[in-house]
Amino acid sequence: MVPWWAKGSHKGTSVVVKMENPNWSMVELEAPSEEDFLIGSTPTGSREKLRGKNAKQLTWVLLLKAHRAAGCLTSITSTFLSFGSTVRRRVASGRTDDNDIETDENKAVKTGFYNCIKVFLWLSLLLFCFEVAAYFKGWHFGAPNLQLQYILSVPLGFKDLFDWLYTHWVLIRVGYLAPPLQFLANVCIVLFLIQSMDRLILCLGCFWIRLKKIKPIPKHEAVADLESGEDSFFPMVLIQIPMCNEKEVYQQSIAAVCSLDWPKSRILIQVLDDSDDPMTQLLIKEEVHKWQQEGAHIVYRHRVLRDGYKAGNLKSAMSCSYVKDYEFVAIFDADFQPSPDFLKRTVPHFKDNEDLGLVQTRWSFVNKDENLLTRLQNINLSFHFEVEQQVNGVFINFFGFNGTAGVWRIKALEESGGWLERTTVEDMDIAVRAHLRGWKFIFLNDVECRCELPESYEAYRKQQHRWHSGPMQLFRLCLPDIIRAKVNTYLNWSLLKIVMMNFVLIWYFY
Repeated sequence: MVPWWAKGSHKGTSVVVKMENPNWSMVELEAPSEEDFLIGSTPTGSREKLRGKNAKQLTWVLLLKAHRAAGCLTSITSTFLSFGSTVRRRVASGRTDDNDIETDENKAVKTGFYNCIKVFLWLSLLLFCFEVAAYFKGWHFGAPNLQLQYILSVPLGFKDLFDWLYTHWVLIRVGYLAPPLQFLANVCIVLFLIQSMDRLILCLGCFWIRLKKIKPIPKHEAVADLESGEDSFFPMVLIQIPMCNEKEVYQQSIAAVCSLDWPKSRILIQVLDDSDDPMTQLLIKEEVHKWQQEGAHIVYRHRVLRDGYKAGNLKSAMSCSYVKDYEFVAIFDADFQPSPDFLKRTVPHFKDNEDLGLVQTRWSFVNKDENLLTRLQNINLSFHFEVEQQVNGVFINFFGFNGTAGVWRIKALEESGGWLERTTVEDMDIAVRAHLRGWKFIFLNDVECRCELPESYEAYRKQQHRWHSGPMQLFRLCLPDIIRAKVNTYLNWSLLKIVMMNFVLIWYFY
């Protein structure tokens, strides 16, 4: 009978096992060669020696596996410990974000909010302990000996106090906690169905746009006038770059805007600096002065009082006396870099289209392949631009303004009430008010403006906090105006849906 170690055909190869522990040394393990399996010519002592050598190899391999498993467990433990310390430090400090916008909040209200969270967590942990104890003692809702009527009639018929407390907790949960929780669950199901139907309709609309190759096209005469270089068509365009302590990206954005292909006499660039760092202010001033010497029509504005943040900054810039000489305003955040032909591909859409109030362009990301987080953001925002905004722009001429990379008709801004500081989502606020007054929007999916995505999770959370901290207040402010608006039912529902969906997004991030 052939021994187990002699089965199969093997070649004599060396296996080098390196132990990471410095107390262990390098060990060379030799696999059995073909001569070792020749039973007839191998003495009994050699076979015993071979068996001992294979056992030694197996022992070292098992030790290597154990060492790797121990290293994995150690790394997992250290990761959980660091995560727990981070959570404990954040909770102890009373905040989970370092956003500068929240520095003026009422500290007492904020501390009370986090104290409520702590009390809720401790209460949840206590109730979880009750549930675990009840599970091991056999108390279940389906148990035949658990009769609620009997508990009500004989509350002290149990053996100990713990049993009595748990049974009354069951009564409270059934009578007071289950109905509101069931109601909230039903609301979530309804919202899920509404959002799913909305996504399905948008995807079908995107498929129809692709099939029919539908896209906004400007008037042929407007494009011909631009190509011929007639100054009579080039309207006066105001460009605004709001920024605040943007020390890393201000040079790229100013350079990109100053390189726009548009007559210098018919364009004005406003650098709206809200920086509170004197060094950053000085650097931006020097950059603006450099481009002024090169012939660019650019001015620098700085506010001493930063009331209203971005909305207040834009409102203050629009109050300048020379703004009345301009017909359109293009807005770019400090990290956006438009292409030189940006205005030539957007402004012609306004010609002979007096109802058009906004031309919004798509964002393109220069760091979309940096890491997994940027790739996921690229997928999410690509759906937002190509499906949501493109479909809404083609079929209902309305979508939410993205706050940047867009061109507004100044008349539309003025008739809609201008920039208001009542919410932190001033872009959505002005879009809703403009559409309620009859202005139409166009989204250009083939015109892109370069920008960057947050590469760290903390920066991503801050961005999402800024984007989704205002829809709840905007929903309350705009709901009466949307209901009373003199637009058709579908547009009314679209306005309500867009504001409501942004409000629901808060649940996903907080």
